[in-house]
Amino acid sequence: MRQVRPKKNLGQHFLTDLDIARRIADTVDACPGIPVLEVGPGMGVLTQFLMEKPREVKVVEIDAESVAYLHERFPQLAGGILADDFLRMDLGAVFGGRQFVLTGNYPYDISSQIFFKMLDNRHLIPCCTGMIQREVAQRMASAPGCKAYGILSVLTQAWYDVEYLFTVDEGVFNPPPKVKSAVIRMTRNGVDDLGCDERLFRTVVKAVFGQRRKMLRVSLRQLFGGRGIAEGLFPPAMLTMRPEQLSVAQFVELTNLVEAAMKVAGDAR
Repeated sequence: MRQVRPKKNLGQHFLTDLDIARRIADTVDACPGIPVLEVGPGMGVLTQFLMEKPREVKVVEIDAESVAYLHERFPQLAGGILADDFLRMDLGAVFGGRQFVLTGNYPYDISSQIFFKMLDNRHLIPCCTGMIQREVAQRMASAPGCKAYGILSVLTQAWYDVEYLFTVDEGVFNPPPKVKSAVIRMTRNGVDDLGCDERLFRTVVKAVFGQRRKMLRVSLRQLFGGRGIAEGLFPPAMLTMRPEQLSVAQFVELTNLVEAAMKVAGDAR
């Protein structure tokens, strides 16, 4: 069977270590009994171990050469090999509206986009596992006050508990990437309502982390057209904080304060 050529434009780095592949496959056991969707299976090194699980498995692959290889290697999976772009898929249609575990050896260059899509479809994805660039994994699992804590940390941890499971060295891939990788697991935390406007929450988080070295007193101004904010509506101690110091709960509080301040500003015009 002819091997698939890793394609640089697709960010393909094929895992070659079977022990690590099995360990990644085992991360889905945290959410038993529901189907699994693997993103970017390549030549199926992870797929083969997922298929040993007592559950339905589907894979989505954008590379035509990999799709052809998978059909040849896994004929029993034929109906579950989806030749598609994960970022453009209707995830509700994959398993007929049922929930599923998302997993994979994710392409580094679109991993953040994959997780933003996960957040948009969190009602379908109670658990997400897989391998990504170590730096991204550290950001997602980072706690407030840490250098790695940022937009992805807050937006993910608002809805998921994030576990950094283990680090993977460069030498177990073909071709080897220039950075280390890490395996993570995200499990829905039970939050159904943030307690604030979710769209504004995202806007606030992205805005203040866009000026992460500045105090909130300064970084919040962009939300008010560059004008000064009504500081009396905010706790003074909060305005002197920088975004990496705020927990998810504090970002929810901040969002509600911003919404109230926007209403006051609107009424004043």
